[in-house]
Amino acid sequence: MTSAQELVAIFDANGNHTGHATRARMRAEGLWHASTGIIVRSLDGRRIYVHRRTDTKDVYPGLYDCCAGGVLGLGEDPDTGAARELAEELGVRGVPLRPLFRTRFDEGYVRYHAHLYEVRTDGPFTHQPEEVAWGGWLDVDEVRYRVNDPEWPMVPDGRAFIQEWFARGLGD
Repeated sequence: MTSAQELVAIFDANGNHTGHATRARMRAEGLWHASTGIIVRSLDGRRIYVHRRTDTKDVYPGLYDCCAGGVLGLGEDPDTGAARELAEELGVRGVPLRPLFRTRFDEGYVRYHAHLYEVRTDGPFTHQPEEVAWGGWLDVDEVRYRVNDPEWPMVPDGRAFIQEWFARGLGD
């Protein structure tokens, strides 16, 4: 089965489960779904791991992101999905996931309920070549500056999530 054929749970704008659809249909019709986002901080908490998405990604290709993560599969709980995405995208396994908050993202055809997490690790990292073109550390203060710069080519959802993370005082 290709990722386009993968089944995902579909929700309404309030987070009520309404059924399921293929990932391709969810993308084409802009259906509400669920996703995870994981902020990866260094063990000392001073740096955030930032990556650039490949130019072949179906959503926001070639842009920078402060969160690993992705769409939850049908029946997949957020904790399991977050651990799976972290392992797939960055090769990080066996680190405790700390749930942070839930929020929504709604921009055109990209609409979902997000489950945000934080992990602390210094790596090593192994990038999934289909998804991650580059990755590296930025100081927390530099990330704070960059996410508020509209010229920095960053994914809109990751920008919104990291800004909310800072606004909640979680980046201090």
